Amino acid sequence: MLEMKVMGIAIDTNTGSPIVVLNDKDNRKALPIWIGSAEASSIIRVIENIKVARPMTHDLIPDIIEKTGFKVDRIEINNVNEETYFASIFLTNDEGKEVEIDARPSDAIAISIRVNAPIFVTANVLADGAISCDAAKDEEELQEFRSFIQSIKPSDFEKMIKHDKESDQ
Repeated sequence: MLEMKVMGIAIDTNTGSPIVVLNDKDNRKALPIWIGSAEASSIIRVIENIKVARPMTHDLIPDIIEKTGFKVDRIEINNVNEETYFASIFLTNDEGKEVEIDARPSDAIAISIRVNAPIFVTANVLADGAISCDAAKDEEELQEFRSFIQSIKPSDFEKMIKHDKESDQ
């Protein structure tokens, strides 16, 4: 899993739908997730530090969780199926009990940024939906890998196998 942060909210120019964009800590990968307007508004309020007179739903949920003796430990965006993303909110209490709650990623993100809980994304989700933010670095790594592949010889594998057998004994 890769930890990611909310980079911001964008608007799909074709549909007018809001998109939450997650970035990894090195800004190498971005994961755009199309979300609803209410969830986008909720996330923007936290990003822009906009206060409201009364608690909105995503403000209320962390309070409920806390008052029941739990805290939001982390969220995981853990699956994607036909362009629909799935997430879980993980709660923990002082006794070490962990509870997993199924959630839409937009709701999970809106809650996590209110309590500073980390956001993790699984490898399969990243493989399906992430886009590169650093094409130059990607090309550099590709060239390094190609050089490595071109320089390797069959005898190198023999040495590795022999070394592995020796270390197992």
